[in-house]
Amino acid sequence: MSSNPPPPKPSRPNLANSSPRRRNNSEQALPAKPYELIPFPKQPPCLKRPAGHDKYLPDRLHGTLFLTLTVQTALHVSTGVVVMGSDIGNNRIPLIKTMVQNPDQKLTIQGSSLKGCVRSVYEAVTRSCICKTKAKKLQIPDKYSECTPEPKKGRLDVCPACQIFGALNWQGLIEFQDAVCQSTGFATGFMPSLYRPRPDQRRAYFRQGKVAGRKFYYHTIRAIDRGQNQGIPVQTAAKEYIFTTALHFKNLTAEELGTLFIVLGQDPQYPIALKVGGGKPIGMGTMTVQVTAIDCIKGQNLRDRYVAYQSPDSTQLTGDVLQQLMQQHIQTAHASAFVEKPQLDALLEVLRYPTDREPPTGMY
Repeated sequence: MSSNPPPPKPSRPNLANSSPRRRNNSEQALPAKPYELIPFPKQPPCLKRPAGHDKYLPDRLHGTLFLTLTVQTALHVSTGVVVMGSDIGNNRIPLIKTMVQNPDQKLTIQGSSLKGCVRSVYEAVTRSCICKTKAKKLQIPDKYSECTPEPKKGRLDVCPACQIFGALNWQGLIEFQDAVCQSTGFATGFMPSLYRPRPDQRRAYFRQGKVAGRKFYYHTIRAIDRGQNQGIPVQTAAKEYIFTTALHFKNLTAEELGTLFIVLGQDPQYPIALKVGGGKPIGMGTMTVQVTAIDCIKGQNLRDRYVAYQSPDSTQLTGDVLQQLMQQHIQTAHASAFVEKPQLDALLEVLRYPTDREPPTGMY
């Protein structure tokens, strides 16, 4: 038996403990990251008591938006389940990461995924809290901590995003249905190995010890098919796949509904698209939105709907009337300063679509 000791294991360089100069040089050697940090508004979050759910307020708006979402780059919203390819009808693939399919074999995007995506943009363009983050409490900018209303103690004031999307102990005022693909079947894509963010090793995430901004990935003209052949096949919705869904809302003000239209990309001055699902760093998940109809009711009309013997005429608006209504509410949102223009302008540079931006090369 040999008495020589085993060779030492190679150690990974610790950038967190390296000198600032060495760390800066390391960052400069890396290619540009495909994301941007949108700075926070100068003013802290604007906290107000939200409208309740106990009644439809006569001076608020209630109804349903009918949405069509078009896939622009490969889309994958993971179930977290990996199965054999033969289980979903593809014998050539040993293992594949799946998306949700309904009983008709149509791909489905969970309403919770859409809600989170839309909420992140809404937070960025309004004076709202940082709802979910892995940053430490001391790294959150002053007064930007997550809203935590306590109804039993009479503390209900929350930020604009929490008022309509909800918070801990508060349900919110809008609901997203699952989006269902209009065609059956799916495409097979490839997800390169991606790694978790490392804010402890990259100083750009912080400014004077505080979180520097909200992180958004750029849209690109296409998604990377393969990195360095390290990854896994994924079930995807390919380009031009179309999904439909509905968004129910109640007790919204005109500026809140107008801001929602802006976030959905309905403002001609701010043509933005959503970034949904996994693979954002490699260009996946770009979806454009079209509002095809709205069933909007004002509070004073609700009583008549329920006391009449005959069903009222449809209040659904489409076409030019719908466009006029949306632009009216969008202008109301801009005029009321409910939308933070510097943040919206910065976000436009990241989420503008169409784009001519190429996806990052090599392994991200």
